[in-house]
Amino acid sequence: MNMKLLHSSLARMFIMLAFSCAVPGMASAQLKPGDAAPAFTLAATLAGEAFEFSLDKALEQGPVVLYFYPAAFTQGCTIEAHNFAEATDEYKAYGATVLGVSADDLEKLKKFSVSACRSKFAVAADPAAKVIQAYDAGMSFRPNMAGRVSYVITPDHKIYYAFSSSNPDDHVPNTMAAVKQWALDAKVK
Repeated sequence: MNMKLLHSSLARMFIMLAFSCAVPGMASAQLKPGDAAPAFTLAATLAGEAFEFSLDKALEQGPVVLYFYPAAFTQGCTIEAHNFAEATDEYKAYGATVLGVSADDLEKLKKFSVSACRSKFAVAADPAAKVIQAYDAGMSFRPNMAGRVSYVITPDHKIYYAFSSSNPDDHVPNTMAAVKQWALDAKVK
């Protein structure tokens, strides 16, 4: 009987995780353009090497594309990481830094940063979900797990663009368009 209950509980957990990656609206970006971007420092990894990522320091170089994702090595999150890896050089051409954040631990992310992220951009560990919660990027039914939410944050520490979609293919084109628009707006000023 206990094994049956355990299997049932595990099955429900996997169904909820799969459902969260497939259903639109499971997370919604609550921070809006013009809002102050909460400062943070997290343990991160790039190409398997650990370091400390500071939003404040990164913003000294230009805008930051901050994207949240549910879990490393899941199908949708791997697709999304590949998409960001392929676009990283173009983001850099506009002075933008890409950072992915999940509630995964750093050891798991060291491997993910090499394989899925192709050693092109950093991913940070937020196992206590403090940054996930500060950016209102948690799943509605599981707030300590990130939903698929992306932000573009400008050097003045403001949210320039916010986007939420369960489709991993939507985040790069949307954030890239925002980064390009920001660059255009900055030139006009």
